[in-house]
Amino acid sequence: MTAPLSVAIAGLGTVGAGVLSVLRANAELIAARAGRPIIVTAVSARDRGRDRGVPLDGLRWYDDPVAMAREAEADVVVELIGGSDGPARALVEAALAAGRPVVTANKALLALRGAELARQAEEAGAALAYEAAVAGGIPAIKALREGLAANRISRVTGILNGTCNYILTCMREQKREFGDVLAEAQKLGYAEADPSFDIDGVDAAHKLAILAALAFGRPVEFGAVHVEGIRNITATDIALAEELGYRIKLLGIAEAGEGGVAARVHPCMVPVSHPIAVVDGVYNAVVAEGDFVGRVVLEGRGAGAGPTASAVVADLIDIARGRHTPVWGAAAASLSSVPSRPMESHQGAYYLRLMVLDRPGVIADVTGVLRDHGISLESMIQRGRSAVGAVPVVLTTHDCGEAAMRDALGRIAALEAVLEPPALIRIETL
Repeated sequence: MTAPLSVAIAGLGTVGAGVLSVLRANAELIAARAGRPIIVTAVSARDRGRDRGVPLDGLRWYDDPVAMAREAEADVVVELIGGSDGPARALVEAALAAGRPVVTANKALLALRGAELARQAEEAGAALAYEAAVAGGIPAIKALREGLAANRISRVTGILNGTCNYILTCMREQKREFGDVLAEAQKLGYAEADPSFDIDGVDAAHKLAILAALAFGRPVEFGAVHVEGIRNITATDIALAEELGYRIKLLGIAEAGEGGVAARVHPCMVPVSHPIAVVDGVYNAVVAEGDFVGRVVLEGRGAGAGPTASAVVADLIDIARGRHTPVWGAAAASLSSVPSRPMESHQGAYYLRLMVLDRPGVIADVTGVLRDHGISLESMIQRGRSAVGAVPVVLTTHDCGEAAMRDALGRIAALEAVLEPPALIRIETL
């Protein structure tokens, strides 16, 4: 074997400690697959005294991660700090400026700064690897960038946030409301104390921006991703979805079509027959559709020390072997300039839930608004009469335009008999 690959790790949280554990527990296997040993020589973290469950003896400690990137005797720098700016960005830029390969699990950094970092990596001739940034231990990056490289990808769909998937699964299986399940998820450690990035769809959007760049060979463009979360999903919606033959999932969808690439994250009603509908709990899934390979489905744990560390070490093995792929699958000069399609151009079917006064003529007023906007109904559900004078009404539509639906919802919400803002969930046949 040749000389060991030496590694400097910035960030010793759950994933950083996991990387140390994987490298030590599977050292012999990893050395055989990498062609040489992979050893950690330097680390950087905020708190020297914290017990991380792994010994740090013999490792050089840096209080300043950027100094470590510049000065440490290491072949590769691993960034596990997180965040799109601050120390994480400075560390990666410093390492690339020094010509050092970088491995990162930082989806926010790549989604927001990935275009400029890719240019810097290309100019430096240094690898920027990020398998762990999307879907944890699922090899989604390698699948799109390398395994499916011979295909034109038409669509990538993913359950990209385990917290949201866990919440929606519990709501369905236990018939509980969103707030109740969220509180439990926080107690169990599946959701952060501030869960906004997860439940508002931002985390999934970061990951989708990365997948879309890879799938369609274009620079990453987070600002073009339409983002909605799951805060407004109710147990009633989930029960009615089941009755209609669907399950509700927070999906990231990127698809190529006339006029460019559309990328969106929002709750979807998915047919129960689709493979992604049965991916439950904290699991993630990525579905890619290529012109020659057809549909490819990848499923697994999308977070946690073990799965994410596994992906980080896979990147280190590639670097040890000298395997170096352009960040977005092709050199910057070869990337596509295909435009992004706005959400207003979306065409699809919709589920609408209204709370209306229980009196004659109300449904006629609602359907009249839909008719005026060229929207036709597929089905309507209204359950019984109400002692308090208000009833829920559920409508599903045939395919129509997003812009027309938004205009119609504005008019419906303004009707005197509609008692609360209408709830909308897009139906995806996939």
